[in-house]
Amino acid sequence: SRTMAITSYQQGLLARHNVSYTRGLTSSEASQRRSRVGEGGLNTVQPPLKCPKWICCLLPCINHIPSMKQFRLVQPDDAELLRDGKWIRYDHTSLVAGDIVRLVEGDVIPADVVVISLGMDHVDATKIVEVGDDATNNDGDSSLDMTVDSHFITGETKPRQVSNAANGTVKSITTLYYGSRVLEGTCIALVTATGNQVLLARLISEGRWPPKGDLSDEVELGNAIEDEDVEAGISLLPMS
Repeated sequence: SRTMAITSYQQGLLARHNVSYTRGLTSSEASQRRSRVGEGGLNTVQPPLKCPKWICCLLPCINHIPSMKQFRLVQPDDAELLRDGKWIRYDHTSLVAGDIVRLVEGDVIPADVVVISLGMDHVDATKIVEVGDDATNNDGDSSLDMTVDSHFITGETKPRQVSNAANGTVKSITTLYYGSRVLEGTCIALVTATGNQVLLARLISEGRWPPKGDLSDEVELGNAIEDEDVEAGISLLPMS
């Protein structure tokens, strides 16, 4: 692994999801988690217009409604995940919260995730850095920077940048959303929400998608409140 680190927040998040950063979930653990969620345990998002397949076949114009056209653009295909200590490719519907995934340029992000490290390889998860460390505020290796387009999900106009700090950790707590697209770079990330729990599904259920404006500030505020709850409620455990 590279001589970089993860933050105490990331370590706590991995502990909260009871997963090893370097081995991922076992097949048995993933199956158990899938059986505990709705929608048959599948990581799927219901479209903004629900209709039986036979109606869609008889009325193909439904698929040309702007919201449905946009919905098709944000659908993931497969996902590279760490299962039983090995990187494999699965259909994105198989993902569960707690999975460790690797995202590369061109991917449509297959779940809501938090970035743990940048680049293709694991960093040294035994080296823990406190979030308040001064070096977390300074720029690190820019060759690992990642660019993600979330315009179709949150309405934000500029792609978001994910970069390393001088101490080798990801510079800030970064959540990426189901349906966003990786324009550049790679990362290893933790799946924090799937199916009807992802941001896209919540916005659709609230009648707020496609976004009519930039929702990113509101979304990030909600994430910040959740992050405070996580930091307050987690007992940090050593992770492999």
